[in-house]
Amino acid sequence: MPKSRMLKRALRSAFVQALAARLVAAYLAFVFRTSRWTLIGVPHAEAAVARGGRVVIGFWHERLPLMPVVWRIARQRYPELGSLRPHVLVSRSRDGRFIGEVVSRFGLSLVHASSSSGGGVGLLALARLIEQGAPVAVTPDGPRGPRRVAAPGIAQLAAVSGVPVLPVGASTTRHRLLPSWDRMMLPLPFGQGCVALGPLIEVPEGGAEAALPAIADALTAACDAADSWVAAGGRGA
Repeated sequence: MPKSRMLKRALRSAFVQALAARLVAAYLAFVFRTSRWTLIGVPHAEAAVARGGRVVIGFWHERLPLMPVVWRIARQRYPELGSLRPHVLVSRSRDGRFIGEVVSRFGLSLVHASSSSGGGVGLLALARLIEQGAPVAVTPDGPRGPRRVAAPGIAQLAAVSGVPVLPVGASTTRHRLLPSWDRMMLPLPFGQGCVALGPLIEVPEGGAEAALPAIADALTAACDAADSWVAAGGRGA
């Protein structure tokens, strides 16, 4: 068997994937510990806390590596959320399983569903979790894009479950943009980070289609707010 094929097979093995996920999670934990983090949009955070954390957390796929720190900040600032375990929708693909392995090490649970098959099942599972009092998180342009184009599932989930969408963005002064379809932001250690929250977006029953553009704009606005804070050297936009 050619060496290149052997290498590909090794990289696809469950053991190697689990080891890689552990290393990535350890790296991100190191980044989070060595960076200083600021939360902006505190009134929106408090509005979500007042609902017991029962919200649909929305963020663009490109900021996925920064999202575990959002929950870390939330638990530190609002101890009453400590007993909650957010659930994240990830695809059934190999990349989705890898991402799931990483985020699960930060106290997040996973709901596996593909955007091409089983997505409706995943949304129904998330709706049931919301009924049980759990916050859920969705990347509406994942796992394959197009970048910053929201699929309708996030608005449908909010409409069906009767809970609002909480737009979230994050950025850090030290990062690299990966050459992926979404230009994913990989944070680096020893920076200043910002988590930005937008106003809660209520989606009435039957109003998912009409609300989707506003949700997409709010997710982009949250990213822009975090980026502006970072560009201003941690002094705000």
